[in-house]
Amino acid sequence: MDQKSSRPEAQSYSGSGSSNPKPNSVGDSLSRGRDAVSDAATEAVRSSGADLQAIQNDLNSLKDTVSRFMSQASTQAVRSARDATSNFAGQVGDAASDLADRGSQFVSSAGDQAKTFASELETMARRNPLGTLAGAVAIGMLIGIMGRRS
Repeated sequence: MDQKSSRPEAQSYSGSGSSNPKPNSVGDSLSRGRDAVSDAATEAVRSSGADLQAIQNDLNSLKDTVSRFMSQASTQAVRSARDATSNFAGQVGDAASDLADRGSQFVSSAGDQAKTFASELETMARRNPLGTLAGAVAIGMLIGIMGRRS
């Protein structure tokens, strides 16, 4: 009986020895879990680093696009302002030229009328010198009377 009783003890001892691998497998599982978490964290850091780099590249590209857009917009604004100024200057120049032409025509017309009037007075004075003298005296008296009233 001693042998039988020692065997069950050996079996129970070996049974407790077989439970010994379970704590080792738990330790192995924890180690594998820790390694998996570490690998996942490393991969997440690597992935987030790549994502951050992609975001930085996108922001740099956006900055360049906005810079080009602003440059083109300012160039277009300057060109539009220059065209508007040129058109306005052209219109003002045309109006000034037209006004100068009209003034020149008016002066020319007034000069022609004055010459015509002077030549008619001269012709009338040659035909009727006494009437011209009487008219000149009458106009002189009229100017004198008007001068006294003021």
